[in-house]
Amino acid sequence: MAIIAIGAGHGINTPGKRSPAGEREWTFNNKVVSAAIRYLGGYENANIVRLDDPTGNTDVPLTTRTNKANNANADILVSYHHNANTGQWGSWTGTETYHYPGSSSGNALATKIHPGIVTAMGLRDRGIKTANFHMLRESRMPAILIEGGFMDSTIDIVKMRNNTVMDNTGKALADAIASHFGLKKKDGGGSGTYTVKSGDTLWSIAQAHDMTVNELKALNNLTSDDIYPGQVLKVTGAVYYTVKSGDTLWGIAQQYNTTVNAIKSLNGLTSDVIQPGQRLRVK
Repeated sequence: MAIIAIGAGHGINTPGKRSPAGEREWTFNNKVVSAAIRYLGGYENANIVRLDDPTGNTDVPLTTRTNKANNANADILVSYHHNANTGQWGSWTGTETYHYPGSSSGNALATKIHPGIVTAMGLRDRGIKTANFHMLRESRMPAILIEGGFMDSTIDIVKMRNNTVMDNTGKALADAIASHFGLKKKDGGGSGTYTVKSGDTLWSIAQAHDMTVNELKALNNLTSDDIYPGQVLKVTGAVYYTVKSGDTLWGIAQQYNTTVNAIKSLNGLTSDVIQPGQRLRVK
């Protein structure tokens, strides 16, 4: 299990953190972080600890953020930002990633993640640098702070206003983190097929996809209940999840690359309240 502490820098209303046109830095940061969390949900054993307020309404103090990461025994910390130079439009440009001075593990993490961010943003590579930032200094795990681009750059703002670029950057971040930990992508997930894992049974697979064992066997022309790891089975598109203690709709939605509203709609829920043992359709 990889515990990944990640946060969008600042909050929506943090003074000064905006482009010359008034766009808020947190909004740009959040697009990348939310996409990264969503794509990490497609990997096995990725446990996300989000450090900022997902609504952006509160600028969570830096100490609160690093304490949360430390208390969660996070394996890495990623703080995502966008830069500014003079606060007036200019032609400066580029992506840079910071780690704490002298931190070899921070440098290794930056080296793994930075190139993908540069490629996804399509901006000048300003390199991997060091800084005595709180998020890097006070975290007890390898930590990096990424500056995706300049909010006051006439070059970079074009990329930042492009939701596809922001989503692709989040994917690049997720894929680089997954590569860093050697995480594997999940099977199934409503794709129409499921790859059998060790310990699976026809009954457990059928339950997860709202099928009977006989339906599953008929769909795959099986004449016995014998299955083996690595075997690819056809399944229905529906996927179900049984709520565990501590689960939230938001956490489940992130895990299955969907939204809270989508889960509520599929299950006829009128509130965000869920109970352990409750079976929810998630796809």
